[in-house]
Amino acid sequence: MIREKRNKEKLAAYYNKFMEDGVVDPNVHPWVAESWQRCRAMHLPHETMPKIHKLSREQIAEHQKTHEFIVRYVDGLYEQSKQNFNVHNLSMLLIDDQGYVIKNYAMPFFQRVIEDIVGMRVLEEDVGTSSISIAREHNVPFLMFGPEMWIRESHNGDACSAPICVDGKLRYILSFCSVEQEDLPYDLLLSLLLTMKYSIEKHLETLEYWNIYKMMTEELPVSVYWLDRGENIKYANGNGLKRLGGKEKLADMFLNYEHIPIRRALNGVPTHRREITWITQDRTYEDITTVLPVKVANEVESALVLSMSIEDLKTTIAHATGYSSRYSLYSMVGETAEFLALQHKASRVARSDNDILLQGEPGTGKQRLAHGIHQASSRAAAPLIVVKCCNGPLAELQEEFFGSVDGDNQPTAGKLELAMGGTLFLDEVEKLPVDFGDKLADVLQNGLPAGENGARKKLNIRVIAACDSNLKRLADKGLFSRKLYELVIDTVMRIPPLRERVKDIEVLANHILAEMSAQHNMPAKHLTPQALHMLTECSWPGNIKQLQGVIEQAFFHTSGSTIEAENIKLPGNKTLEKSWKYDKESFIAAWKAAGGNISKLATILDVSRVTLYRYLKKYDLGPSKAAKTRKKEGR
Repeated sequence: MIREKRNKEKLAAYYNKFMEDGVVDPNVHPWVAESWQRCRAMHLPHETMPKIHKLSREQIAEHQKTHEFIVRYVDGLYEQSKQNFNVHNLSMLLIDDQGYVIKNYAMPFFQRVIEDIVGMRVLEEDVGTSSISIAREHNVPFLMFGPEMWIRESHNGDACSAPICVDGKLRYILSFCSVEQEDLPYDLLLSLLLTMKYSIEKHLETLEYWNIYKMMTEELPVSVYWLDRGENIKYANGNGLKRLGGKEKLADMFLNYEHIPIRRALNGVPTHRREITWITQDRTYEDITTVLPVKVANEVESALVLSMSIEDLKTTIAHATGYSSRYSLYSMVGETAEFLALQHKASRVARSDNDILLQGEPGTGKQRLAHGIHQASSRAAAPLIVVKCCNGPLAELQEEFFGSVDGDNQPTAGKLELAMGGTLFLDEVEKLPVDFGDKLADVLQNGLPAGENGARKKLNIRVIAACDSNLKRLADKGLFSRKLYELVIDTVMRIPPLRERVKDIEVLANHILAEMSAQHNMPAKHLTPQALHMLTECSWPGNIKQLQGVIEQAFFHTSGSTIEAENIKLPGNKTLEKSWKYDKESFIAAWKAAGGNISKLATILDVSRVTLYRYLKKYDLGPSKAAKTRKKEGR
């Protein structure tokens, strides 16, 4: 608070009146008066400086180290105005938000009674009323005249303190103190203090932004360089320094420096997201690089380089969009010899890098097994890219697998590029057209075209393919690509149908119930022996997925914690067979039991897909509406 110069004799009279009679004169500043009254209530001595709380020598060293970044800055500010401090017999204190003195400049505060104030706490409860305590309490700059201070020994000098705040939070206090200076230029003093306050606050804000920026650049898999006009490095993040290998200039490390568009940026021309090769003596980096001119007053003063490994970029994108495995091998349960042999083989082949073909009937758990193999492999940290194969138009398949270029000539990565370093899972691979299968096999073996000179970009991808039917038979009949078949048969794994794992039905059913309870935050439910007997007697043409549909239906349609036999609607149930043609709810129940799969529903009800679609139309469902119904009912 900027105040006019006051008559110190009158201020001294007000002080004496309060100390002798406890009476506050109306002319005393209200904030000062409030502080005096609090000090009196605390019985603080006012004639001489009391013993002040002080940090230990070790604590002072740690304290100064903690605030070293701001001390360096304030040192610089003080150096610019040191002459003014000497001429006007001023001292300056830098104080933290807890009231401890970090550093004193020029003559120490209270120098006649305190040998060294660094590390001392100068709050109201320590030294009584002062400009420091007023500025701290009211969060405004405050000029205090000597006779207003609580300690009588300090009345020969004046003081002015200002809070240093960032985002409304007190960070520091800056305090100026004068000693026996009657002609002190208060306007200049306040101007200097407020200028330093503003400068320090802006510096702290800039530091905060800079620290966040550094955190980002260190966490992101990107190399960052900031170069001046002489192409000297002004800043490089951790990844950038690692690539430099101790060199001081980019030109000293990268053999093709002349072809990296840095000088182009220094001439004012930016380069956005361009594929650039960075070549060193020992290795080559394939990057997506952006180089931007940095302008000051519309003049290019420096250049900013952001370069990210294409492989890292694809991995980052893949993880950000959820391309990672959701299941481990041990999220699959069973106790039969057939299942344990499958789980053991999966664990063993996961450690190799062979391509894998998973063969089994629909609903046997091929997708979950593929996720588990990826997670158990050395590629677990890289993406798992899942492609649901189909016999679609060639152009659409090529765009999905190989990527495309948009109207701005910007490339869009296909599934193969996203899978780099990781696993590509081709679900229902038998649906791919033969010609496209041949092309896909060629690219997987020889790489993607990388230029007009016929160069190829090698792919580091493991392929796991899943097939509901006999892929060899399809290849022999010319219905599936022979090249793609031979590529994925490094390791063939047959997943047994549920009818060959009857003893696992109880384990699977209980596991599904536990998953349902946890997923929907509902009380646990269990099956009666009669209900379990019904499940084990069923042939389960739709396998585990069909079992899951039946269990989930019973879970949601059973009010208590026990699922009885009558709560279960099995596929092929006579009541179900008779009612679905006439009752929409029975049809929906059968659809749920099939796990939402039209082909499996046709198998369960023993009708053609054509007939099924006729009933879907009759009940005004259709695949999309049926899916919405399933979602609405918590499936």
